[in-house]
Parts: sequence; C-alpha cells; structure tokens
Amino acid sequence: MTIYTAITFAPVQGFIEKSRKLRDLYGASQILSYLSQQIVKLANSEDVISPARIKLQRGMPNRILLKEEFTQEQVEKTMLSAWKQVLEECRNWIEEKLPEYKNEYHWKKDWGKWGNYSWEIFVGKGDSITAAMEDLDNCKLSRGWTAVNWIGESSSLTGTDGIAFPGLGAEDRHPDKLNWRNEGMRIKEFYHKLAFIPYDPKPDKEPEGKYIAANERLSIPELVKRLVTLPEIAKILEMSVLESSFSDIYRRPEKITEKDKGRWTGWFMGDGDEVGKYLKKLAKQENEEVLVKKFSQDMREWGKNFYRDFPQDLGRVIYAGGDDFLGVIYSEQHEDEIQPQRAFDWLKSLPEEWKKNKHKDITLSVGFIWAGHSVPQRDILQHCREAEKHAKSLGRDRITIRILFNSGQYVQWTCPWDYLDILNQYRDREGKSNWSHVYQDLAQLQSRHAFRIDAQTFDYKFAINFLKIYFPHTHVDQLLDDSSAKYIVGFSDDASGYERATAIIAWINDMINIGWHLCSNTSSPSAL
Repeated sequence: MTIYTAITFAPVQGFIEKSRKLRDLYGASQILSYLSQQIVKLANSEDVISPARIKLQRGMPNRILLKEEFTQEQVEKTMLSAWKQVLEECRNWIEEKLPEYKNEYHWKKDWGKWGNYSWEIFVGKGDSITAAMEDLDNCKLSRGWTAVNWIGESSSLTGTDGIAFPGLGAEDRHPDKLNWRNEGMRIKEFYHKLAFIPYDPKPDKEPEGKYIAANERLSIPELVKRLVTLPEIAKILEMSVLESSFSDIYRRPEKITEKDKGRWTGWFMGDGDEVGKYLKKLAKQENEEVLVKKFSQDMREWGKNFYRDFPQDLGRVIYAGGDDFLGVIYSEQHEDEIQPQRAFDWLKSLPEEWKKNKHKDITLSVGFIWAGHSVPQRDILQHCREAEKHAKSLGRDRITIRILFNSGQYVQWTCPWDYLDILNQYRDREGKSNWSHVYQDLAQLQSRHAFRIDAQTFDYKFAINFLKIYFPHTHVDQLLDDSSAKYIVGFSDDASGYERATAIIAWINDMINIGWHLCSNTSSPSAL
C-alpha cells in the first residue's frame, strides 16, 4: 500500500517577521528554503510531489508532500542536522575572524540550545494525499519550547532574546553579580569589531553596516540570518548566494538639502488566498497526485519568472516563493525617482501577472506601502505585513494601500482588484485629473460635518452623490446596493446599519486621500 508523508515546520512567519532589514528577510527566506530542500532530499526525486523543481533552492515552500513513508524521527534528524550545521558554520566563522576572543567564548552551549529547540516539526501520514494532509493538520500543536533570556538584556531587534556575544553562557554571568557597565562595554566592543569584518580595516572610519551595524545587538538566530547572506558562508552551506546587495535602494542622502530631500519608495507584500484549502480540493479529485504536483510546478515557475522578469528600472523582487512574495519599487541615486503614479500603474497590472500561474481559483491579497524617506525600514516591513493581513481580513482578493509618512502616521484604503481602476476614472469639474479639487472639497465638507450619518435612517446618499460628481463614468451607485457595498468595502455580515454606512463613508474618504497622494499630478505626499 502506498503511504504519503506530509511535512511542515514552525515558526515560519515568526522567523521571517523578526526582521529589521531586507537582508534579514532575505537571510530568513534563504534558511527556510535551505531547510526545506534538505528534508526533500530524504526522498527519491520521483517521489517528491511537492515542492516541484527541487534543485531550485530559492523560494522553496515549507509544506512538503512525499510519496514515501518517513517517521517523525527521520525528518527531525535531517532538518535539525541541517540547522545545526548552519549555526556551526556561522559560529566558527565569527570565532575564526575574531580570534582575540579565544579565551572568552563561552557561548557554544547557547548555540546548541538554539540548534535543538528553534523548530517544531510536524509529520502527517496517510494512504492518500488527503489523509496525509489531514493528519498533518491534526499534528500541529503549540510550540514545544520558547527561548528564555535568563539574564535580562535583550537584542535590539526583538527586544526579548538574549544578545549573542562571546560571554553569553558564561557560568559566572549572573544578574546579581554582573557589572552592567562593563558588560555593556564588552558587548559594544564585540559588535564594533564584528561590523568591521567584511571590510578592509580603516580605523579612522566607522563600519558601514552593510551586514551588521556597530550599534546593533543581535540574538543568535538574528545573527545567523544576517551571516548567511555573506557569500563565503552561503557557498560553504551550498545555499543560494545573494546576487546583489540592497545598497542601491536609495531613499535619503546623508544630509537633506533643498535639491535632494530624499525619495519615496514602494514596498509590496503578497500572498495567495487559502492555498491550503485549494490543495485539499485538488487532493480529493481523480489523479490527485498529478494535479498537486502540477500545481506546485506552476506556482514555483511563476515565482521564478516573477523574480526574474520584474522590470529592472522599477525596482526588484526580494523573494518570490511561489504564492508569496516581497518587492521594492525604487530607483538608484543617479536615476530619476519613481513617481507614485507609475507605481500605481504597476499595481493595477499585478492581477494579470498573477493569473499567469494558471490557477484562477486562487486569488491574491497584497499590502502596498508608499513610504517616506525617513521611515525606518523595519517599520516599513511591519506595515507591509499589517497591510496584507488587513486586505485578507476584509474578504481577500484585494489590495490595501498605505501612504506612510515620515512622522509614522499613515492613510490607507482597501479595495478589490477589479475596482482599483476607479482612481484612474477621476475627473474634476473641468474634465481634468486634478485631484486637488476633490481633496479640497472633501476637506471643506468634512469640516462642516456634511457626511454625518443620521442615527435613524443611516442615510449616506449625500456621500455617494458627492462621489458621482468626480467619478461620473464609474459604477459608484453600486455602493447603494447592500451586497455590492459589502463586496467593495468589506464589512462583515453582522454589521449594523450604522456600521455599514460608516464603513462606506470611510471607504470614500480613504479612496480620495489615497488618490490625491498616489495619483495626483499636481501634488506629492506631504511630510507629516
């Protein structure tokens, strides 16, 4: 009897989300793909149903389906051995590069703990693909272990995990006995030297922070995510090497001037909707093995093409794992900056690009951030994740656009993909696309409480009529129909009449704000 094995591991999202820089994100994706590939190597290549293209490491998904029987122990041994090798190579690299700490390295035990307890591995088995996938879902339990920081100091990235430095794990390192001032100086000195390693030593200059910044304090897994992007470590582990750095993403000069005030950039994060349900649907059909394998091939092919074919003059894709991806819209310093309208035009084309994966039943949710030059990269990445989740929470198959100002404030609007083109249909009373007119009119009407909803009738027709003035050739009247409005705006089935009316007016208000900032030819986002 044929036995199928379904495998996955956790925490994947948590491992990715603890990221300050694009380099962290890339390193996390690199490690996850590497670990998945090592598990896949357990089976004969002809018995691997998913993921397809097993020789292509980049973007390999962490949900694995094999037409062979493997035990929990086999899978754990394979994956943890690979993970421990990654940790060991990174630790050895640091110790070889900084031999002056030879007698101070007490951290090997802590590296070992991260090697043993970083991952929860789940294995499901069954006599059919459906049975194996259902068994896998039943096996998913809460995490078995969480790293404990006994001392109290914490990494600058998560704020919880302990800082990786040579003294970590020393037996005499006790909170009651530590001289925190001396401890801080030791950590500072170590990270200053660590930041210098990838460069030619220049004592008169601070390290550039291309890989590790001198003021960072990283935990062991955070440090590893950064180090695996070094070509020499990636090659030792046979990981995919980062083709080019992210230093060409120009956002702001060292000193703001009238001539160069910094640039706005676009960041997009997308994910296929309910892919797990779709896989289960395929697994219940005839020729399920062929269908699931074909699906994996199609999605991996799409991810490879999307990564490769993204317009170079528009930016780059950081990773594309098939049904999930992250990218940046930007220009290099010597080039003209990307205008927001051009970024919006590309966004409109994304659904057609997504359809090239050949699986029309899978919709796409995306978070898009148009960010000011002074917003920290860590904050932008967090906003990307939040915006994508918001798009999914309002019904999926839509996009959430956020304009993120330098102050940290933002405006956002969520819209189904097939309604996004409404922004291009705007015309002022002179028939031109001058968004200042509608933006100023909206501000005037809001100051006079013109959109206040009647507590008894919940009438919002005034807002619809106002919108029709500036969008005369669109189907704005659909917002008056309850089912259509629910689809467009995304309110819940149990929303009250007042909540629905409020949501529609907020949607109109947000649309105008986003249109003025993203599509206006006469204005640019203010630096709130």
